[in-house]
Amino acid sequence: MDRRPRNFQLGRPPPRNFPGRHPHRPGGLDEGEEPFPSLSDFHDYEPNLEFDDTEVVQQAAAAASQDEVGEEEVCGDYAETPVSDGTIEENFEKELGAFQSLALEGVGGLPKDTNGLNGAVGQGAAKRKGSQESEDFGDIAKYGIVEVVGDDTYGRKVIVVSACKLPSNKVLDHERFLRYLLHTLDQYVEEDYSLVYFHHGLNSKNKPPLTWLWHAYKAFDRRYRKNLKALYLVHPTNFIRIVWQVFRPAISVKFGRKMMYVNYLHELKQHLHLEQVCIPKPVQEHDDRLMQRLGSAKPTSSQTNDVGVSTSTFHCPLETKQFGMSLQFIKEHCGKGHPIPPVVRATVSYLSHPDALETEGIFRRSAGTAMVKTIQEKIDLGEEVEFQSPHVAAVILKKFLRELEEPLMTFELFETIVHFCDLPRDDRPSLVKNLILERLPMDNYTVLKYVAQFLSKVMDRSDLNKMTSPNLAVVFGPNLCWSRDQQMSLANIQPINMFFDYVFSHQEEIFLV
Repeated sequence: MDRRPRNFQLGRPPPRNFPGRHPHRPGGLDEGEEPFPSLSDFHDYEPNLEFDDTEVVQQAAAAASQDEVGEEEVCGDYAETPVSDGTIEENFEKELGAFQSLALEGVGGLPKDTNGLNGAVGQGAAKRKGSQESEDFGDIAKYGIVEVVGDDTYGRKVIVVSACKLPSNKVLDHERFLRYLLHTLDQYVEEDYSLVYFHHGLNSKNKPPLTWLWHAYKAFDRRYRKNLKALYLVHPTNFIRIVWQVFRPAISVKFGRKMMYVNYLHELKQHLHLEQVCIPKPVQEHDDRLMQRLGSAKPTSSQTNDVGVSTSTFHCPLETKQFGMSLQFIKEHCGKGHPIPPVVRATVSYLSHPDALETEGIFRRSAGTAMVKTIQEKIDLGEEVEFQSPHVAAVILKKFLRELEEPLMTFELFETIVHFCDLPRDDRPSLVKNLILERLPMDNYTVLKYVAQFLSKVMDRSDLNKMTSPNLAVVFGPNLCWSRDQQMSLANIQPINMFFDYVFSHQEEIFLV
């Protein structure tokens, strides 16, 4: 349930009784108080899964008067806030004035598309769709600005953008960078996904112009926005406030609700598996400094352990626990000697029903957080469960695989798999068979075979459920293979997906059915 005050909207001054609001001066802040609404203020907040891109707020007054933007937020000196990185120019009065003095059209005084960058982006999109040879983005990918890091706690893909990795504007071609962003998202926008933006590290040398940000927002049309379920803005500064004020008239209210300020990294733990996220070292160091300034290691109202799992709400007997355990443990304690874990058998059995198999996007959609949590707790208690929908069962299956103590394709095999694309095509079949038939432990082999045979049934109905072998590889690849440090770089995603695409499409040959 969303427990935010009814009159609360991002980018607007908080209510008078909201944490961080000074009692005597409007919009003022006491030193050390948080200037942005934070996830720590809404621990039970669940991202709104509903989306309607047709709803756009029309605020004509914003174009007529700059007062709508907020004089105290766009004029004068900006005091450094507890969440400021101290490196970015906090006064954007000159640039904002130039931005708003451009040719105006549409909502809120935003610039019209003058066939500049938007035109180039459109040509780039056409090139991606029409050309057989995709554009080479190696010169941009090498910076690691964009990473895909597996699934969040809701079963959604997580894409991370790090501002501190942006090179100087003299080096980076922003037009190509935008095409690279679109190219990366194209692989995941057909399924639910979350976006994490690490703002620390943005400065006067690598900060893109506001006009580029507007063109970028326009380029990310409904196809990209509809399945975006949460946008986490980590370590926001006044720059974020200004950008929001400028764009607010043109942004859907429901899209705005997906945006969440994150003042400290530990606030992400209830939503993300932080051990899987590639947190840049400068961002981690900045967060440590903020925590020291705050004077408390973890100032949250809910107790969490090192991986962000609540320690005060749920306990289960070790002998019935399945999530987060090893296959051998589950076999001995929960499975009564059966090599297939009970949770895998239950989910596969439910999903093998024709109605479930024919559900469109069966493994692409996320499920209600409370429902998933309740079912997981029942499974770990050894209780029988009833799945409310195919999407819930699908999320439970992916979650179980991703939280295994060791992936089905063991840590030992990770480096070989990520070099799968380096091999000549003729050598790939023998490598796959060697890894699965000879180097994989028997229990892992048995479970992988069981899952692959089930997924072949899913692929048989791909005309209805839209889950082809490449699509399933994108969904299951990061849940079946990861490194010991649990972090997954974008460079490793493609070979892992290609490896499992081959496994799923050739499962009869590999498993000798």
